[in-house]
Amino acid sequence: MKLTTLSHRALWLILLASLSAVLFVACSSLAEPEPTPTPTRTPRPPTPVPPTSTPTPAPTPTPAWPVTVFIPQGLPALAADALKAILADHPDLFVQTSSIEIADVQIVQNVDPQAIGIAEMVYAVVAPFPTLTDEVTWTDVASSWSITPTGSFAGRSLLVTAETAEVLATAMGQPGSSAVEIVPAEEIVQRAWGSSAWAIVPFDQLEPRWKVLRVDGVSVLDKDLDTSTYPLVVRVGVAGIERGVVKLQELLGATLTNRDPSKITVLMMTGVTALTRATAMRMDRHGVLYPAEDIRDWLVEPDITHISNEVSFAESCPPPGDYYTMVFCSSPRFIELLEDVDIDVIELTGNHLLDWKVGAMELSLTMYDERGIPYFGGGWNLEQAQSPLTLTHGVHTFGFVGCNPVGPSYDWATEDRPGSAPCDYDLLHNQIRELRDQGIIPIATFQYWEFNQYEPTARQRTDFRALAEAGAVIVSGSQAHQPQGFDFHAGAFIHYGLGNLFFDQMQSLPTRQEFLDRHVFYDGRHISTEILTAILEDYSRPRPMMPDEREALLKTAFAASGW
Repeated sequence: MKLTTLSHRALWLILLASLSAVLFVACSSLAEPEPTPTPTRTPRPPTPVPPTSTPTPAPTPTPAWPVTVFIPQGLPALAADALKAILADHPDLFVQTSSIEIADVQIVQNVDPQAIGIAEMVYAVVAPFPTLTDEVTWTDVASSWSITPTGSFAGRSLLVTAETAEVLATAMGQPGSSAVEIVPAEEIVQRAWGSSAWAIVPFDQLEPRWKVLRVDGVSVLDKDLDTSTYPLVVRVGVAGIERGVVKLQELLGATLTNRDPSKITVLMMTGVTALTRATAMRMDRHGVLYPAEDIRDWLVEPDITHISNEVSFAESCPPPGDYYTMVFCSSPRFIELLEDVDIDVIELTGNHLLDWKVGAMELSLTMYDERGIPYFGGGWNLEQAQSPLTLTHGVHTFGFVGCNPVGPSYDWATEDRPGSAPCDYDLLHNQIRELRDQGIIPIATFQYWEFNQYEPTARQRTDFRALAEAGAVIVSGSQAHQPQGFDFHAGAFIHYGLGNLFFDQMQSLPTRQEFLDRHVFYDGRHISTEILTAILEDYSRPRPMMPDEREALLKTAFAASGW
């Protein structure tokens, strides 16, 4: 059939085409060279991708404030009170904690002087005022505190208040000696005066009935005291995180202390000065400055040095020669002595001011005015002579008043003539009260009747004590040519007579003996009187007493005081 024939032919053609394709492929493979295989490259590791996770939130920083503060027991009150006040006023800055281990800021005691200090407490070793001992050793102080009394402390109690004992324990250890007695603050002075006891008291709690004892030659009454080496100092410091330490120091201000040198004033009161007769002869022979050669440091050191100059300068004053004359004058050249010893105030209650007539008194007043040396108890006229003189040093203002009850009458100032101030007791007492009311410290002096004895008379006690009762803080007798006794009355320190300073009376031991009273004031209060003792040599030149001379005079003066 035609269709069948065509189908065989078509199959044959398909077969032939397939065979041709196979042969073509085979011939092509034999004719072409094999291709060079491409080297396999090691692929670079992919950059790691951190696993996706929920991020941990950063810790919340601890707030800078408030910081915790540890305040230990036994801290001096001035430091504890100030710190607690700051914490109370600034709760946003400070919080007190009872644990020193967790505190951000720690208050520490008995720190090194070079550490970060915030407070310093100074203590004094003291004895009743009529005590002969002037100095003790630190070894004996420490032994009396911790073991058993030795040296000057043997056989006597050592009195302290409870607060003082607690504070000192941080520096000296707990008191281990049976000699240490805890006494209420209001009883400690009376207890000591009524026995042979001594005491340790804070500097700012000193008062004139105490005698401050030097420790190894050093006294807290020395203005140049180095508290970094003085042993009876308790120091309080601060440590911890810087921001807390800095802020606490900033809020406290200056280092807290119970002995701020800027609040100390030293006033020296002296007795009779008369640059005449044999004293003047020695000044002509050896030089104007000769009388003060041995005690100059005593006079220059105080902030205010007083002198009672009883003799006026006169241009016509003849060369000295008559030892027995009682009509006195001084060469104007002699004022150089007063300038050299840095006299700050001159008392003019003396009864020889007009010996060389009014012209000499007027010359003297002019010389003082020209040199800017203030004076009281005398002046150009009665009004000035009876007016208080005020002097200010640091935080203290003093009001000096003085009078001459003895005369002679021609020596007294009048309304139009210079001279000394006669005593108007009503006026004087009112002036003292007014000074106290104004916050001024009254210093009262007397050119009293002269007595050749150490004991004050009954009338003398009455008149001097009346000034104390009016409010005088110190009552000082400028008239005495020999020393007299002491008294404490109505809160005042009374010295009935200091003796001579620069005057030629070599006729007896009593007239050669001299007191110079170094009064110390702190922060508005009279806290101590240091009694310096001298003896006159060569009719003109006092020198410091030797220990045996000093002891003899003190025994006599204390006995004359009724102690």
